Amino acid sequence: MPADDASIELGKALVLSSHIPVLLLDGHALVVAVSDSFCETFRRPRDQVLNRSLTTIGEGEWNKPQLATLVESAFQGVEDIGRYETDLRHPDRTTHTLAVDVRRVVKGPPAEARILMILNDVTQIRRVERENAALLREKDRLLEERGVLLQEMQHRVANSLQIIASVLLLKARGVSSEESRLHLQDAHDRVMSIAAVQQHLQPNSGQVDVEPYLQKLCSSLASSMMRGGRGLTLEVKADPATVTSQEATSLGLIVTELVINCLKHAFPNERSGIVRVVYKVGSAAWTLSVSDNGVGMPVEGIVRKSGMGTHLVEALAHQLEAHVETKDNRPGTRVEMSGPVLRAGDPSPSV
Repeated sequence: MPADDASIELGKALVLSSHIPVLLLDGHALVVAVSDSFCETFRRPRDQVLNRSLTTIGEGEWNKPQLATLVESAFQGVEDIGRYETDLRHPDRTTHTLAVDVRRVVKGPPAEARILMILNDVTQIRRVERENAALLREKDRLLEERGVLLQEMQHRVANSLQIIASVLLLKARGVSSEESRLHLQDAHDRVMSIAAVQQHLQPNSGQVDVEPYLQKLCSSLASSMMRGGRGLTLEVKADPATVTSQEATSLGLIVTELVINCLKHAFPNERSGIVRVVYKVGSAAWTLSVSDNGVGMPVEGIVRKSGMGTHLVEALAHQLEAHVETKDNRPGTRVEMSGPVLRAGDPSPSV
């Protein structure tokens, strides 16, 4: 059956009116229609394109086996040929990346079919993609380098804190005044608390998982302060949540201060007991509590806050926009604080 003349003429009209480079090939793979855009883009006069095969257009830049295979597949009636990309040497001596889409628009025997070849210049798109890929690789390299530098800084800070703590402990052992010794030991404990918090922060991440962070922190505190088989237990329970490293630092210092306070004052005379650290997250607020079943508060009700440790906890809680309460745990004492949950995009509390 001969090809439909109306369909052929319609195909030619569509090619001539196209704003992108388009060719219409007949059953002998000769160009029977070419868009103005093709002639302008590839700087070929119409008479140097019409009635020619692809292999004879220009200076041989269209003589590509892949293009010939695409055209032959279309003539044979292959439906899903797919898009093919190729680099083409432009008359201005620049190389262009073309996305070639070939499809049969007039059906019939191969000799009577018509093939539409649509050409999209994706040179700029691919250039941008390559530049973006290079930027991503550079970003990954810089992040890796930053992680290494932060880790090195973390190690140096940890070593410095250990040295300071050791000096304070030596000084405490060398003074004769009981009051001075207690002050130096207190300073030693606080330096060690900062060291413990710093040790368990991940240097290469802006977000910290609260549960494993508190678990590791409290395990470190237990190892350093619950020696000698006193029968003390430190328990940690935390809801799944993530906080910024800045918030994690404040939480860690609060927990460390309160846990150390429990271990130092709640269980005199080698008394056994339990210290519990609980972190809960609701829809709008989080709650942190540190409690013990020790000797408790000296009087009923809320104890008047005093001392450096209390002021430190209050200052850190203020950074988290949290409210602090000290309660009778019956037995023991519970310090509880709560603050608003930060939403995505909210600014972190200032330090």
